[in-house]
Amino acid sequence: MLKNQLFRHTIFMQFTKNLLLYISAFMPMYVLVLIKLVVELINQNLSFNVLNTINLTTLLLLIVASVVGLLWNIRYNREESKEVRILSKHNITDQHFLGYFSLFVFFAIPLDLSYVSVYCVFVVVLVMIGVVYIQNSLYYINPFLNLLGYSFYDITYVEIGSQEQRHAKIFYKGNLLIQNKTYFVKLKNENFSFVDKKRGQ
Repeated sequence: MLKNQLFRHTIFMQFTKNLLLYISAFMPMYVLVLIKLVVELINQNLSFNVLNTINLTTLLLLIVASVVGLLWNIRYNREESKEVRILSKHNITDQHFLGYFSLFVFFAIPLDLSYVSVYCVFVVVLVMIGVVYIQNSLYYINPFLNLLGYSFYDITYVEIGSQEQRHAKIFYKGNLLIQNKTYFVKLKNENFSFVDKKRGQ
């Protein structure tokens, strides 16, 4: 009984972390929509009715959830750090950032959440994308992390003490060097990993 409860708790916590990661990926769009809504309210093009209050609250909650999700997955991630030697790297930040950030901009600018129908469409679109995002572990698509200075790399590596070559997608702040270096990497999964710390050999 206790094992089943712990298992369900672990599954729930993992799902929550993954959901918050998905929410954080859209952080730039929340900010753009929030700025647009606030400017319209200041210019009195919109009034503080029930729907606009819900919109403001929703956007603020999504922004807070994004920050909490990233802190939970990066700063307070309890995944085991593994020491690895990177054999090859390929910076693929540009393959995902420009396309998705442009999508956020084009989606956010014409979005008018002062209409109930548009608000419902906005929620449905986020839910549909979220299902695909989480089911396919697309956690590496996160323009907000790129804006924070993280680059995204596709790497081939071996764990220290092993000869088996593996592949992973990792975020790293700065230029990832591979000569005479070993890295400690928190391997959440092959699609979302962070360099914990590094040391030279």
